[in-house]
Amino acid sequence: MNEMEQNPFMLEAIKISIENVKNNGGPFGAVIVKDGKIIARGVNRVTTNNDPTAHAEVNAIREAAAQLKSFDLSDCEIYTSCEPCPMCLGAIYWARLSKIYFANNKTDAKNIGFDDSFIYNEIEKPYQERVIPTIQMMRNEALKAFQNWESKEDKIEY
Repeated sequence: MNEMEQNPFMLEAIKISIENVKNNGGPFGAVIVKDGKIIARGVNRVTTNNDPTAHAEVNAIREAAAQLKSFDLSDCEIYTSCEPCPMCLGAIYWARLSKIYFANNKTDAKNIGFDDSFIYNEIEKPYQERVIPTIQMMRNEALKAFQNWESKEDKIEY
């Protein structure tokens, strides 16, 4: 077997995903690596925590950011037991992780009931055609916060 097939970081992500199923969690695990060491682990705790955002990747990102005391994880990589869903992919990009490695793909996830294609399709639709009614309102009032941000001299860009 080659190195990519026996990567210790991916093996850890897979191991914690398997353990998480035994602990009433979802079948997903992720680890974040910096300088060749695991600095954070995350498993799916959606039903355990009653938190729809408690996916493995998001939990690992939260832990890594807390460990490093930074929202910028650009010097880190993520290994996840499954191809990230749209929410997790967004979180990975916002965290600026330098590389994504995954094991199972989105079709594998779909085959066991985790189908993200609906969300990908919804994102592409105009607001008026989405399943959840999406209505823009009070934009002019809300722009004040954006104007304040734009003129703020001591802001921390992210």
